[in-house]
Amino acid sequence: MEAAPEPGAEPEPCPEPPAHRLSVAELDRELDSRSELIDDKEFDIPQVDTPPTLESILNETDDEEESFVLEDPFLLNIDNTDTHSYDTSSVASSDSGDRTHLKRVCKQPVVIFKRKKKLPDSLSLHGSVIRLSLLKGISAQIVSAADKVDAGLPTAIAASNLIAVGTSHGLALIFDQNQALRLCLGSTAVGAQYGAISALSINNDCSRLLCGFAKGQITMWDLASGKLLRSITDAHPPGTAILHIKFTDDPTLAICNDSGGSVFELSFKRVMGVRTCESRCLFSGSKGEVCCIEPLHAKVELRDHPITQYSLLAMASLTKILVIGLKPSLKVWMTFPYGRMDPSSVPLLAWHFVAVQNSVNPMLAFCRGDVVHFLLVKRDDTGAIHVTKQRQLHLHYDLINFTWINSRTAVLLDSVEKLHVIDRQTQEELETIEISEVQLVYNSSHFKSLATGGNVSEALALVGEKACYQSISSCGGQIFYLGTKSVHVMTLRNWRERVDHLLKQERLTDALALAWSFYEGKAKAVVGLSGDSSKRKAVIADRMVEILLHYADRTLKKCPDQGKIQVMEQHFQDVVPVIVDYCLLLQRTDLLFNQIYDKMSENSVAKGIFLECLEPYILSDKLMGITPQVMKDLLLHFQDKNRLENLEACIVHMDITSLDIQQVVLLCWEKHLYDAMIYVYNSGMNDFISPMEKLFKVIAPPLNAGKSLTDEQVVMGNKLLVYISCCLAGRAYPLGDIPEDLVPLVKNQVFEFLIRLHSTEGSVDEEVYPYVRTLLHFDTREFLNVLALTFEDFKNDKQAVEYQQRIVDILLKVMVENSDFTPSQVGCLFTFLARQLAKPNNTLFVNRTLFDQVLEFLCSPDDDSRHSERQQVLLELLQAGGIVQFEESRLIQMAEKAEFYQICEFMYERELRYDKIIGCYLRDPVRKEEVFNYIHNILSMPGYSAEEKQSVWQKALEHIEELLLLSPCKAADLVAIHFSEQIESIITNLQDQFLLFQFLRSLLDPREGINQDLIHLPPCITEQFVELLCQYSPDQVLETLKVLECCRLEETIQITQKHQLHEASSYLLEKKGDIHGAFLVMLERLQSKLLMLTQDDESSVELLLLEDIEDILMKTIALCQRNSHNLDQQQREALWFPLLEAMMSPQKLSGSSQCRYSESLKSLTMQVLNNMAAFIALPSILQRILQDPVYGKGKLGEIQGLVLGMLDTFNYEQTLLETTTNLLNHDLHWSLCNLRASVTRGLTPKQDYCCICLQQYKRRQETADEIIVFSCGHLYHSLCLLSKECGTVTKGLMRWMCYKCNSSNKGGKLSENFSALKKGSGASLAQASSESLLDPQQIQAFDQLCRLNRGTSRLALLTELSRGHGGEKHGLLSVSHSDPATSSVFQNENFQLHLAPPPLAED
Repeated sequence: MEAAPEPGAEPEPCPEPPAHRLSVAELDRELDSRSELIDDKEFDIPQVDTPPTLESILNETDDEEESFVLEDPFLLNIDNTDTHSYDTSSVASSDSGDRTHLKRVCKQPVVIFKRKKKLPDSLSLHGSVIRLSLLKGISAQIVSAADKVDAGLPTAIAASNLIAVGTSHGLALIFDQNQALRLCLGSTAVGAQYGAISALSINNDCSRLLCGFAKGQITMWDLASGKLLRSITDAHPPGTAILHIKFTDDPTLAICNDSGGSVFELSFKRVMGVRTCESRCLFSGSKGEVCCIEPLHAKVELRDHPITQYSLLAMASLTKILVIGLKPSLKVWMTFPYGRMDPSSVPLLAWHFVAVQNSVNPMLAFCRGDVVHFLLVKRDDTGAIHVTKQRQLHLHYDLINFTWINSRTAVLLDSVEKLHVIDRQTQEELETIEISEVQLVYNSSHFKSLATGGNVSEALALVGEKACYQSISSCGGQIFYLGTKSVHVMTLRNWRERVDHLLKQERLTDALALAWSFYEGKAKAVVGLSGDSSKRKAVIADRMVEILLHYADRTLKKCPDQGKIQVMEQHFQDVVPVIVDYCLLLQRTDLLFNQIYDKMSENSVAKGIFLECLEPYILSDKLMGITPQVMKDLLLHFQDKNRLENLEACIVHMDITSLDIQQVVLLCWEKHLYDAMIYVYNSGMNDFISPMEKLFKVIAPPLNAGKSLTDEQVVMGNKLLVYISCCLAGRAYPLGDIPEDLVPLVKNQVFEFLIRLHSTEGSVDEEVYPYVRTLLHFDTREFLNVLALTFEDFKNDKQAVEYQQRIVDILLKVMVENSDFTPSQVGCLFTFLARQLAKPNNTLFVNRTLFDQVLEFLCSPDDDSRHSERQQVLLELLQAGGIVQFEESRLIQMAEKAEFYQICEFMYERELRYDKIIGCYLRDPVRKEEVFNYIHNILSMPGYSAEEKQSVWQKALEHIEELLLLSPCKAADLVAIHFSEQIESIITNLQDQFLLFQFLRSLLDPREGINQDLIHLPPCITEQFVELLCQYSPDQVLETLKVLECCRLEETIQITQKHQLHEASSYLLEKKGDIHGAFLVMLERLQSKLLMLTQDDESSVELLLLEDIEDILMKTIALCQRNSHNLDQQQREALWFPLLEAMMSPQKLSGSSQCRYSESLKSLTMQVLNNMAAFIALPSILQRILQDPVYGKGKLGEIQGLVLGMLDTFNYEQTLLETTTNLLNHDLHWSLCNLRASVTRGLTPKQDYCCICLQQYKRRQETADEIIVFSCGHLYHSLCLLSKECGTVTKGLMRWMCYKCNSSNKGGKLSENFSALKKGSGASLAQASSESLLDPQQIQAFDQLCRLNRGTSRLALLTELSRGHGGEKHGLLSVSHSDPATSSVFQNENFQLHLAPPPLAED
């Protein structure tokens, strides 16, 4: 196949190039490659016993569809209006057959339906899939024919090996593959008679052409000679245009469809040299109009497919689609009614053979609107045809054309003239392209049959608005689009062209991604790749390599020469990582590290970025086979950039055998890259000992000298320990595993190294076993953990056992014979040994005397330092299993001597002597506080025997005084729970009175948190507690008495009086009910303080006394206020007047010399007076004051303020009373006015007939029949109301209810809401009964008033406000004591305060 032309070039319309043919071989390949991708969800249409006959279908009516009403065209969204199609269709389709008729076709409004979710845009993913080119030769000749021979504008196209274009003046222009005009069939004279060509069809071998005309005629031409063979005028009803004419695979059989919606089969015969045509009606338009037909065409290689013998034909009417077989006899194989659609959308049908489930069968695509249905047609062994529905394709646009371009790819044209390329299996949109420049021809005029007078149905005319069936023709993978002045061809680009197209747009990444999708076999709509998978991959890989090399050169050439380094870095950062990625994906490291690396090395920035791109691949172990040069450059690059962490990370993932190992080791050591150094020694030289020697040389000297290590040295020491651990466990450091054959060797080497007697370059005075000694000094615990893990891994062979024993002996020798190890370090060793000895399969031997030495060392040190550390070490040793190495009695004895109480506890617990443990806790200064929890747990938790609990209980009781001294609160808690019966004996035995006080306070004061229900003590103990409280904490007595639950008042009062605690005594007397007594106690205290004030001369003491007086006075006033509510007038005066007298008496004594405190006393006296006023009438107070000799004499200036205050209060209360009375009178007057107005107002009926019998109220004048009108406006006859039981007699008076309102408001209290009524012309209002205050009419009016003025009345509000103040005649401000349970209008959630005046009643 020739190279595909450029988009601008003019392609040859080769209808059937070999690459586009779906050969049998290709179909097999497709089956193989696509079988795993098949994901069609098939579900069978249910089979029927007997398929319907064609007649039964033809006789079905289409009345199941509702008539469609067009939307208002002004409400349409302008974006959905098909601007291009209407503009181009106007001239082309409206002038066919009528030369004078060049008016524009009136635009019909487009009906908009809700769209599905938009498909994702995948243009960047798939590149440009299709190429649209103008056929310049054909286009020029169409325009020329219109000008020169008056051919008219093009109207229809058909493509095969030839291309036929029909015109509006009846000519058919035939072009060959080189776009040369071969034939011009017909004449304008015939065109004037027949009208425009409305449909064309070329048969399989390109020997015949059928032309259908706008006025209904059909002609057949010989394409070889250009002769007219047939002119058919009677094949279908006259006066209807030909919409479609199609050859079937049988050249003697064609199908035509006219604008009446009927379908006819045309059978061509030649008898005795005479050509004839027989017509048979397949579908009558009177039963539903068909507007699209599509016979199944099979290519030459599929002609022997078993389904071709049926000559299948698909037809789409406006409500259903049919699949019928024309051979061997006419038979309907399927009917498929589709749901309600937009009536202006075009039904579309398209057949194609596809490979589904390992067989090739025809698939019918049917669409109307925005949903495409795929129907797979199969023939079974019995010869029956089955149709199965496949997965639907939902779109977000209206379709006007559907064309298969191959079995996997379809090209869809939407109503705004955009082409969409869709992959059928994944339903992915591969590309969208605008084709408005084509100026597509529309077939609207033929659908409206304008040439024959427009005698078509409205539904068909509406579909015809967007019909372009005859303007698009496909053949051999090419689709031809007929415009008003041109023909365009659309083909799929081959894979190379798609990649190159992206490269021309400078989209390197997208081009490579597309090529890679071809390589992986995931790309869609692939053209131009053949052969097996490996051959395809090789071809694509070669092309990708070309692109990568080309782009490497281009990137270097286009590099900005000057400017910032960041700009250059960004330039390479955009391209170099992509090149590296794809070289590695293609597994072409040879290309990457030779040609491309050589190119990149020309530019230092590019080289740096190239090397950095390799890092993530190295770290993920995806990059093997790096050349030594690249590896060396990589290390140097990271070194120059000082990115040492990256350098180390790369080294430990690389095969460094090809590098200068000494140089790398030197570099790692200098830069402190210890992981990398160890890795290089291990993997480069299989040397596992040298790294340890190098690290030991650094950390050993300071450790042996007893110096502290630097941070760097600590890191080295930790790495050394981890490295030794990895080697002994068979793992490589820092990652991976040591080769299996080396594991035993490495273990042995490392062990031999550790247990060397001397180091290689050791001095003469070096101590033995330097390496073990260094590690023990560095981190004893971790080193022993490493050994413990190694011992776990050891197999029990002879050598392993020897190694274990050997190293244990060395450890003991190093640590026990040296005094420079701490107790903690020694303890760690023996804990380690104890764990090893405690194992069931232990083979180690350790001398028991060594354990005794350790015990001595830990328990009897030279000094008392590190006591807790030594105890902890010994405890760990015992817990690890070392206890079996000791004699227990000696161990306890030594532990007690050394004050190792935790050790003692451990031992006692083993012997179940729990009572002894209490002593351990009490003597241990660190853990004293924990003794309470311990005792509580033993006594309350299960798991201990009764004897054990009893012994602990007894021991705790013995030590109760110690426990109290330790924490009185916790001890009291313990006593309350476990020793409640012994409390009295405990109290008796306690000698220390202050300790007893603390104990009782913790026990009895509820604020301490002890549950009082647990203890039941006699009252004498509570009184004892109060006595102690008075002694040790007198200021807390009052607060404590308030919370104490059980105490006898009389006895307690005696105690408080004995200790002269006046406030406490007063509180208790008040609690007892002796308010006067309580008052007298306070009064006496107040008087004594006032007496002291008058006698003292020092001003500093006066200030303190005045503060005390104010405090006592406030408490006394509070006492009087609390109790005055419950006292009568006389009792109140007995409280308040003595208090007033007490406050006034110092002022009587005070002369002019003591005026310094008289002001303070006056203000305090005023406070007493103000508080009295709430409980005692002001005249009584005033009278008492005036009788007093001090105020009685002279001016009233002293009491002026008091008198004025009293007058103000009186004025305020008088104003309040007057205002309230006025408001109530106003409300009453307003309510009565409204009542009177409502009662006297006439009633207006809504209608002049009775609401029950529906007859006029004047229907008959029976004596008993009266007319009753209600205030709601309903009118009734009294007899009708009685018949409905809406009248009741109450005490001789007839009372009525409105029937309608009664029946519609059944939930209301209807019997109470009687409506007003008038009887006849002279009817008077009924009188109210003696029980009811209001007659029915007044009740009605009152209800109406309530509705007008919704809410709470003012009277109710005032009543509510005044509630609770009834018993207090003179209270200015006091607390309301009304019961909170009683309902309040203010608490009602619907309460609203109406501040507007009430509404006025209508006149």
